[in-house]
Amino acid sequence: MRFLFLGDMVGRTGRHAVFEALPDLIEDYRLDFVVVNGENAAGGFGITEDIFRATLEAGADVVTTGNHVWDQREALHFAPNEPAFLRPLNYPKGTPGRGSGLYEARNGARVLVANIMGRVFMTPDLDDPFAAASDLIESCPLNEQADAIIVDFHAEATSEKQSMAHFLDGRASVVVGTHTHVPTADHQILAHGTAFQSDAGMCGDYDSSLGMEKEEPLNRFLTKVPKGRFEAAQGPASVCGLAVEISDRTGLAEKVSPLRIGGRLSEIRPDFW
Repeated sequence: MRFLFLGDMVGRTGRHAVFEALPDLIEDYRLDFVVVNGENAAGGFGITEDIFRATLEAGADVVTTGNHVWDQREALHFAPNEPAFLRPLNYPKGTPGRGSGLYEARNGARVLVANIMGRVFMTPDLDDPFAAASDLIESCPLNEQADAIIVDFHAEATSEKQSMAHFLDGRASVVVGTHTHVPTADHQILAHGTAFQSDAGMCGDYDSSLGMEKEEPLNRFLTKVPKGRFEAAQGPASVCGLAVEISDRTGLAEKVSPLRIGGRLSEIRPDFW
């Protein structure tokens, strides 16, 4: 199975870069399944129903989120009715929406996708992410109820992300980090076959502070006094993600590569498709 994950879309420039690039990526690489993190797609804070639907129309099979999931209040209303929209799994019982789902890929594979949020340096402080991940995978094991398992671990600390990957190694096909908006260089296949990268990076303008116009974040570091709101940067966007070849036999990763196209970052495309 050919799987592509795209990191956090940030603002108009980020989401439109994804909408423009994704159809060609799906066709050129004959992708079987695509997950996109959309939690910063609406001006950098949250996601609207229209943006969610446009992301699916561009070719995403699932849209994940994170700590900004409810910044656009309408998400509380459409989340329960949209199986392809995921908020963090470890929200308390009764939270609108769902944190995981079982989907059918273009090649017919059954793909379990989970969106889980870390606790270290994160707000709100949700339930134990490790227990949530383990309970879910035990209820839908790889090579039994699922042919592939994808985990978007939305977390701040790389130590927590790496620990989650090792915790799920051999039980999940892919564990990929989101939230910090900077692509890491540690893409790898772990000892028991799980593909991992600490952070996929963002889909947005990298002439910025994590996708925001850099003047106000810099001002707050220098003066500690806000002068205005954070605004999503509007320059050319880089589309960043993780490409994984998943074995149809084992459900584990066989090849892994970053994907970076457009904008300011050096281009990287997987060389195994």
